[in-house]
Amino acid sequence: MTVPTDRDHASVVALVECALVELTHEAVGAVFVSRQVGRSTRTQYVAVDDIGEQFQKQHFDARLGWHETTVSRRTVRDELITQLTRSLSGASEPADDSETDRPNFFTVKPPNDLQVPVRSINQQY
Repeated sequence: MTVPTDRDHASVVALVECALVELTHEAVGAVFVSRQVGRSTRTQYVAVDDIGEQFQKQHFDARLGWHETTVSRRTVRDELITQLTRSLSGASEPADDSETDRPNFFTVKPPNDLQVPVRSINQQY
């Protein structure tokens, strides 16, 4: 789904709350992709406990690679609201670059459909 550019703040909060319920009760992950001039980032969230209080956050930036961390439900909620709200404010500017012509998007999908971080051979586990 493309980011809902015509929604008010309360609608964005409701969307995020619904996504968090799905992340907690179903085997799915949330994905937010942001496209800006010359840059695209991807952030994925997947619940890591049965009660949905801890999530694995995987963030990809083409310049910096993958970064993974564990975050709280509150952090996921706040980050998604911020990302979706920020997308609303920049949605009116047209872009000439083909990468930025595509809108930001947010989706919930099965874990098998999420991108897997590529680990460096030298990375310690």
